[in-house]
Amino acid sequence: MSVQDDLAAVKRRLQDLEHTVEELERRVGGEPGAPPSPSSSEARAEGLVTIPDAPYDSGLWTDTDDEGLGARDRHAP
Repeated sequence: MSVQDDLAAVKRRLQDLEHTVEELERRVGGEPGAPPSPSSSEARAEGLVTIPDAPYDSGLWTDTDDEGLGARDRHAP
């Protein structure tokens, strides 16, 4: 291997190391002294929305257009 090849390999490994450290900082919380971020399962639980099994009130759909199909009382040209 030439010196240029060795330098290119070191540069690639250094970039990989920088990427790995950035990813680790994102997972852990970033800056030193910053409060730890919630675990991924806690973050997902906060973002969940429960959708009921009961049918929606049909009054919600009065005077609405079917997306992409147009109004119910009109026909496509």
